[in-house]
Amino acid sequence: MTLADTTRDGISHRLLATRLGLASWQLRLAREHDMVPEPDRPGDRWGPKTAAQCVERVDAIKAAFGDEPPIGAERAAARLAARVRMDVERADVEVLVAQDALEVVGLFRGHRLYLLRDLDALAPDTVTKVVRARKGPLVESVEPKGAARILDWPRNTFETIAAERNLTVDRLGRYVLTDVQNLAKDDDLKARVEADRRQAVFQRFKREEERCEEGLRAWLNECSAYLERRTDEPPPALTLRRVLQALISARAQTAANEP
Repeated sequence: MTLADTTRDGISHRLLATRLGLASWQLRLAREHDMVPEPDRPGDRWGPKTAAQCVERVDAIKAAFGDEPPIGAERAAARLAARVRMDVERADVEVLVAQDALEVVGLFRGHRLYLLRDLDALAPDTVTKVVRARKGPLVESVEPKGAARILDWPRNTFETIAAERNLTVDRLGRYVLTDVQNLAKDDDLKARVEADRRQAVFQRFKREEERCEEGLRAWLNECSAYLERRTDEPPPALTLRRVLQALISARAQTAANEP
């Protein structure tokens, strides 16, 4: 791998990451951890020599951060909740950091980030102890939001199924934790929810596909109007490119998510 064509003005973060075969977030974390030299050209750009020094660090960067982008505390809590079957919250993630059980790998717009592999490596007992300490006497119950997080379902899906199953609700509007955990063990129910989720995703992309088709038809109508001299202004060529790209992407997503 060479960066011989780097100009005197240097190379941008995005282009350097591409040349190195890294994702932009991987290069950003590498900079945060002082694994690559800092840009030495104006405009946050690397000159040829400093860019070349980054090449030898690629393997170390990939080993340090893996291939999956890090996530913030809210999504980290959701990931842990689905794994340990308890209503983990972002405050619990922060406690795990304070206990040195979890590392903050970086920051993005002021938000702490965590590697998926670090979250998955946490012992379930370590996580549940933190949750139990926070919840105290409420540990055996869970509110609807927490229940949905445990199950990795949309909240309205959980509430619909909870009503169908006549799950017990206490005076605080909380569900019995074991009842929620038992829902997670129901394979038929999981298949139903997954089918509903897939259908919802399909419909969302189908609507996007239809929106793009309407945009393309509008462009063709403008083109016809110009050909027939009903207008002196041709439709912008860039609009066609943008609409076509969006339509191609939407159709690919629709096909990929078709029930």
